[in-house]
Amino acid sequence: MVFVLALGVAIWALATLFRLPLQLKLVFLAGLWAVVVVINVTLPPGAALREATGGDARPWMVLAGVLAMVLGYRAGLGALRRRAVGRDAVPGSAPAPVFSDTELNRYARHMILREVGGPGQRKLKEARVLVIGAGGLGAPVLMYLAAAGVGTIGVVDDDTVDGSNLQRQIIHTDARIGMPKVFSAAEQVAALNPFVTLRPYHRRLSEADAEALFAEYDLILDGTDNFDTRYMVNRVAVRLGKPLIAAAITQWEGQIGLYDPARGGACYECLFPDRPAPGLVPSCAEAGVIGPLPGVMGAMMAVEAIKQITGAGEGLRGQMMLYDALYAETRKIATRPRVGCAACGGARA
Repeated sequence: MVFVLALGVAIWALATLFRLPLQLKLVFLAGLWAVVVVINVTLPPGAALREATGGDARPWMVLAGVLAMVLGYRAGLGALRRRAVGRDAVPGSAPAPVFSDTELNRYARHMILREVGGPGQRKLKEARVLVIGAGGLGAPVLMYLAAAGVGTIGVVDDDTVDGSNLQRQIIHTDARIGMPKVFSAAEQVAALNPFVTLRPYHRRLSEADAEALFAEYDLILDGTDNFDTRYMVNRVAVRLGKPLIAAAITQWEGQIGLYDPARGGACYECLFPDRPAPGLVPSCAEAGVIGPLPGVMGAMMAVEAIKQITGAGEGLRGQMMLYDALYAETRKIATRPRVGCAACGGARA
């Protein structure tokens, strides 16, 4: 057996010296293995040549099996990597990876998650998410979606950065006071992740504009602070069959839900058919809000968006999560379509 191994090393060294390709080296070694097996199978026990090559074919068969397992494992890893980077074979051209080496390093912590992996990260890169509002909730949402590698992010807001925003709206800076929030957000996102595209829409969202705009995106996130916009966003999302993740905050409390009647869930208006009376639900400017609360709820919105895009875990369709920061309590309540809902009809109730 030592003789055969020495011969194999010599063949490999000569092939390397002559710069033969790896495939040809493996062919030579496979040929040597085949000759050794034939010798040990055909020659009688005790024959000099058979003894020189080990005297038994079984160890060589085991060795071949182990090598086959190793090579199969390597081939499997290669296939998984190609799947992760999305290499699509195009006849006559070199395959182009979906992710650059820099992106693979950037998103590595996502890709090693079983629930995300390479395919999930590719879904994130191909996703198109529209965020309504670049304020307290929109700020963390935009930053975490950008950091996560969501390929196209739209943001709608007609407001400008004010000094009073900076206690909680962490995407903006003191130097950008007076700048439209969507452009301030675009600067921060570009600095955070140059591999994503942020589309700023500096305007007040009307229902006519919303329908055309929503049609360009896969998922809508509503972080607005007024009921007129919330109801309008819900109506348009229902009409177009777009899933909607919406959150709201006041003082120490927040709520978040996934509204998706096209896939069996309730819509926002199923839960809140009537606007609250004026003054009953004061705005943050009137009632105040603890600074980190929009960060907590905005981060939850980003997590739910990533889960919705990648299919990971269980989302909040059919549920609403309530968070009380003052007493460190969270709870979930079940939601269901409401028969006769003016927005979605509650057909699945």
